[in-house]
Amino acid sequence: MIGQKKFSLGRYEPSAEISYFVQHYWVVRWDLRTELPYLQTVLAHPNVNLVFEKGATGIFGVARTTSSHLLTGQGHVFGVKFRPGGFYPFLNAPISKLSGTSTSLEAVFGVATDQLEKEVLSLPDDEQMMKRVEVFLFEHLPKPDPNVARINEIVRMIQADRSVLRVEDAVQLTGMNMRTMQRLFDRYVGVSPKSVIQRYRLHEAAEQIDQGTVQDWLDLSTSLGYYDHSHFIRDFRAIVGVAPNEYRRAHI
Repeated sequence: MIGQKKFSLGRYEPSAEISYFVQHYWVVRWDLRTELPYLQTVLAHPNVNLVFEKGATGIFGVARTTSSHLLTGQGHVFGVKFRPGGFYPFLNAPISKLSGTSTSLEAVFGVATDQLEKEVLSLPDDEQMMKRVEVFLFEHLPKPDPNVARINEIVRMIQADRSVLRVEDAVQLTGMNMRTMQRLFDRYVGVSPKSVIQRYRLHEAAEQIDQGTVQDWLDLSTSLGYYDHSHFIRDFRAIVGVAPNEYRRAHI
């Protein structure tokens, strides 16, 4: 991918206690001082992120479609990717209220965003930033909520099983009542089970396109469990923002 030449991405595991809530930490670094600005497109995952970025630090709910970030000059961003449902115990309010939007550290944790942002981003390397953020999270760590583990198992099964294309498939796979699943996802994840299913199927498609392994669109859609090619194109456009052909042309 072109983007991989424009920036570096590091991922780091959280400590054992924090890993109940946090999937991983991530750091993006770039140096485009001798190059043109680069618009990086990010595919939406069903996760809340706490992002430390100069002048733009905040807590970001699940994006409804792709999001774009303009990289200029030299810089870096430190992020905390919470597990699906993992931010609910911190917020203690329906995560769906955050979907497609963001909120401040003051609103959730009662801390001064500017001060903590400066502390984290001024540290010299990824490890020290991670340690500082872990201290912050430990200071605000809630009690484990059994629904977080429950939802993570459902999401794991959805991600792993390509035959899950509808909410009814997830219900059959998990044995959970459909209405119960929908309520849990609204409160804990922020988007519907249907949206989570679409995202994972279409992330697989985008990954294969990025790798240049797609020879035939019908074969791709069938391999992902779609029996209707037009359904695949419609879902891809809804989540990624463009049709598969347009996405491939932009990522060659």
